[in-house]
Amino acid sequence: MPVQVVADFTLPATGGTAFNLAAARGKPLVIYFYPKDNTPGCTMESQQFRDLYADFRKAGCEVVGISRDSIKSHESFKARFDMPFALLSDAEETVCEQFGVIKLKNMYGKQVRGIERSTFVLDKRDVLRREWRGVKADGHAREVLEFVQSLNI
Repeated sequence: MPVQVVADFTLPATGGTAFNLAAARGKPLVIYFYPKDNTPGCTMESQQFRDLYADFRKAGCEVVGISRDSIKSHESFKARFDMPFALLSDAEETVCEQFGVIKLKNMYGKQVRGIERSTFVLDKRDVLRREWRGVKADGHAREVLEFVQSLNI
């Protein structure tokens, strides 16, 4: 498999900061894309990443979540469910496009554009090591953690 280095990006993040990929280099990174704050599947997935966050950190890894929601929405979601990691706002869909996670989905019989639930693991040099697309929320964070722990990086 060819080495695929992920291009640098900067997005607004919770806590009044900006997340810059190049600045995060030096440790593995989990980026999970989710459709919408405060929806059942996205809440479950985020809570499972939250509950395993200490194990991700023990493996030397950072976690960030990305959706198209506003920072205001992210701040509320993060506070409501006590998320220990940053949520990033990609309202312009630039990073969503970079990772190819915007898809046409059927919602109540209508086609709508939205984020396909997807997760990417980058190593400490921003090389893409694994991707999951169209994942089911329940149990996914555990699968990602097991992969990160197997990397020994």
